[in-house]
Amino acid sequence: MYSIPNDNHIIITIDGPTGSGKSTAARILAEKLKFEYVDSGTIYRILTYLALKKGIRLSEHKKLFELLNNIRVNFAGEDVLLNGKNITGDIRTLEITNKVHSFSKIQKIREAVNVYIRKLIKDKDAVVEGKDAGSVIFPEAKFRFYFDCDIKTRAARRQQDFFDSGIKIPLDKILNELQRRDGLENSNDKTASSVPEYTEIIDTTNMIAEEQVDYLYRYINANNK
Repeated sequence: MYSIPNDNHIIITIDGPTGSGKSTAARILAEKLKFEYVDSGTIYRILTYLALKKGIRLSEHKKLFELLNNIRVNFAGEDVLLNGKNITGDIRTLEITNKVHSFSKIQKIREAVNVYIRKLIKDKDAVVEGKDAGSVIFPEAKFRFYFDCDIKTRAARRQQDFFDSGIKIPLDKILNELQRRDGLENSNDKTASSVPEYTEIIDTTNMIAEEQVDYLYRYINANNK
């Protein structure tokens, strides 16, 4: 199988709103290229999960930073390992989903998470996805993509994700939540999702995951000079 030469470590970022398809596409692309895969949103979920479990408050930044400095996160396909333990189900609960934004919106915490992610893939080829992977975490990434998508399609995909986790949520409730989150991210909040400079924008509304990955793969091969 063809893979991109790694004489210089290559970072590929995929930004975009919730439900745009970036997580699945990034994971499959990383597997195809034999690159490391990092989902920045999962790091926030892990931090939220640990903080709730240990009773650490949002205001206790020092303790939250200590948590980050003492964890080992690995992505194994669709599974997430924390210090070798599979916690995929633990961090995908509705409770974590409802509370993770409270952690991720704090600028100091975001900065600490960004530092953690940079260390996580140091000296490695990697595909990193999130809402600011290319705009903030790795603005120097060789390939930067942004997934755009119709909000109704995003809501349907999000609902399917919940179904796959055994959670049933009405579509209109998910749609309202996405609209709320989009409003927060389009405000003056420094955590806002934005389109990185020199980014290839892809409308994934009518694209299934395989089509998204194929587009990314062909684009990277054609432009890897």
